[in-house]
Parts: sequence; C-alpha cells; structure tokens
Amino acid sequence: MTTLTLNEIEKALRATWAADTCSPDDVERAPWTPANPAWGHCDITSLVVHDFFGGRLVRGEVFTAGGEPVCMHWWNLLDSGVELDLTLDQFRDGQRVVRRETVERPLPYPRFRKDEYILLRDRMATHLGHYPRQN
Repeated sequence: MTTLTLNEIEKALRATWAADTCSPDDVERAPWTPANPAWGHCDITSLVVHDFFGGRLVRGEVFTAGGEPVCMHWWNLLDSGVELDLTLDQFRDGQRVVRRETVERPLPYPRFRKDEYILLRDRMATHLGHYPRQN
C-alpha cells in the first residue's frame, strides 16, 4: 500500500481543481479562475481528504465582511485532532467562517455534486497514482 503525505495530497488537489469541478453555486457569485483555484471546491475537497485520511467533516457559515450570509464552508477534522482546511484561502475579501459544527458524511451526494466529486477524486488518483480508500 502506498503511503501519501498531506503535502502530496494538497499539491495534487491544487493541480486538479478546475472550472468543471467548481461548485455551480459559487460560479454564480464569481467565476472560477486559476488565480483562486480553491474557489468553490470546499465541499468536494473535504470529501476527498476524508477519503484519504478519514476523520470528521466540519461545516461553518460564511459571512461577508459586512455581515451578510454567503454560503456554507466545509473542511476536515482529522482523528489526531488537527483541523485541516485546504480551501480557506479562497476567501479573499474579508469573509468570515462562523458557527462551526462537525457533521456526518452525506450520502447520497445531492448537495455534494456527485459528478464533480467523482471527477476530482479520479483526477487525484491519476495524479497521485493511488486511489483513496472507499467510504
């Protein structure tokens, strides 16, 4: 079995995020660009990280700098207790993430864009030469 580091996973994610895996809800607010590759990828990224590392999923609400609600944001809580948010840098205009809660992995995937999730996970597997464990 191949052992992958978190650094390798992060590099692979950054190399495989693209417009066709970006959340359509986020694209309505602003288009995906290579200048902000994490944009619109928090939900499916948290699932892919969960595929590789397990742990729990964490969800919070995103508010503008002016206090208006924007969307939900997802990240990971690893079994070691480390919170891992590989897409937090998508928020560049003073947005805040609040009301943190751990949640169960959603199945089936209607909110999590199953097609985009599978596309990202498969790209990751190709990029890394390793497929994640099944959840």
